[in-house]
Amino acid sequence: MFKTRKEIVFVVLSGIFITNAVVAELIGGKLIQIGPFVMSIGILPWPIVFLTTDLINEYFGEKGVKKLSFITACLIAYAFLILFMAIVIPAAKGISPVNDEQFHAVFGQSMWIIFGSIVAFMVSQLIDVWIFWFFKKRTGEKKIWLRATGSTVISQLFDSFIVLGIAFWLPGKIDFKTFITSGLTGYIFKLSVAVVLTPLIYLGHHLIKKYLEEDLTIKD
Repeated sequence: MFKTRKEIVFVVLSGIFITNAVVAELIGGKLIQIGPFVMSIGILPWPIVFLTTDLINEYFGEKGVKKLSFITACLIAYAFLILFMAIVIPAAKGISPVNDEQFHAVFGQSMWIIFGSIVAFMVSQLIDVWIFWFFKKRTGEKKIWLRATGSTVISQLFDSFIVLGIAFWLPGKIDFKTFITSGLTGYIFKLSVAVVLTPLIYLGHHLIKKYLEEDLTIKD
């Protein structure tokens, strides 16, 4: 099925990337409170998206991340389309363990949330890949932490505020103060987790490099 180990690595990383990105969007409508601050529960899977984005950047380049990002955005839109159809089709009354109201309360994302999620995802991913390669062209194979963390610092600042702005602030679901505090809370959380996950980027880099080198050894 796969001609090289590099193809296997790409499929595995892509699967992890897409799964976490789609799940993040599906659960993003729930807001949680940490102390006095409010943020979307959808931020939980994003650190894994950061990790896989950096690894794909390292081994498959700028084009690889951009193509995967566009594919993922289309799959997110497709997932929302299926959810919309599932909401419209009525539940079997007296039989279905989940009625229409319960299902809609969980999966009834508004068009603002759908649009905001996709816009924020694409903008942050394109910014991330640009900054990643900006640093890599200047540092070569050194300072993985700089390009990985640096790209996340900037891209997630945009992501955190775009999705909240379009999905919650513009429609009037939250006021401006909540918009700012929620955006900052989500951003600080994602940034903190990204820093904590930096050793995993080095570990993933090491394991993938070793795996691909074994493939070259077998061919020789």
